[in-house]
Amino acid sequence: MHRSLLALAGASLLSVTSLAAAAGEVTLDSVLAGKHRTEANQARDQYRHPKETLAFFGIKPDMHVIEITPGGGWYTEVLGPWLKGQGSLTAAVVDPASASSDGAKKYYTKSNGDFAAKLAADPEHYSDVKTVSFKMGAASFGDPGSADAVLTFRNVHNWTAAKADADMFNAFFNVLKAGGVLGVVEHRAASGTSAEASAKSGYIAQDYVVKLATDAGFVLEAESEINANPKDTKDHPNGVWTLPPNFAMGDKDHDKYAAIGESDRMTLRFRKPAAKQ
Repeated sequence: MHRSLLALAGASLLSVTSLAAAAGEVTLDSVLAGKHRTEANQARDQYRHPKETLAFFGIKPDMHVIEITPGGGWYTEVLGPWLKGQGSLTAAVVDPASASSDGAKKYYTKSNGDFAAKLAADPEHYSDVKTVSFKMGAASFGDPGSADAVLTFRNVHNWTAAKADADMFNAFFNVLKAGGVLGVVEHRAASGTSAEASAKSGYIAQDYVVKLATDAGFVLEAESEINANPKDTKDHPNGVWTLPPNFAMGDKDHDKYAAIGESDRMTLRFRKPAAKQ
């Protein structure tokens, strides 16, 4: 009798598992292993640790998430399919007209065009991804208190160079719900590195980033070494862009920089309290 009950229970569990598989349930693991991701992008998981990073930020598939300046869409490849059907993803891109130089205008125009083409070429994974354009120095990402989480990956140094970093963090605070999460990953400089030096090297001091967030009203909830790289000496000829994937030095010392890997990075989770502090 007991054996029969166990067999029945096992069959029921197998049926539920089979139904979930047949229904094409989307998990973070299945997205990370998905064929929509190129081999080159999957190879970077060893440096970017997307599963661990998103878990640290507390991201769930039913959240409304805003990804700030997604660039080529590396994290969009993960977040878009994972949130589709339960939560939502909004990609916030810079209005090129608001950029501080002609070079930056050209960069954002091309970047935005490439990103839009990427989304349009794969509606199966990205049809639900929304895009919002914001002005550098006067940023807005949506209705106040509308987002569960704001995520930014390796962008703060660009805003510091444009003298728009404080405005960005204020805008993050504004769009988040009370209790919402701000997740920041950024190239990490030595403590005390000046903002001017950061703009040139791409590395930013962690205490500077924490001050930007806390000045905007956030509370630093936790720090993680998920994306740390102790091999990174942070003194490279062309700053962070010397390292992969950019390899700004070309073939010169290529193996040396490949052995270091991608940059040492801070990973910080901030929380918007019930009332601005």
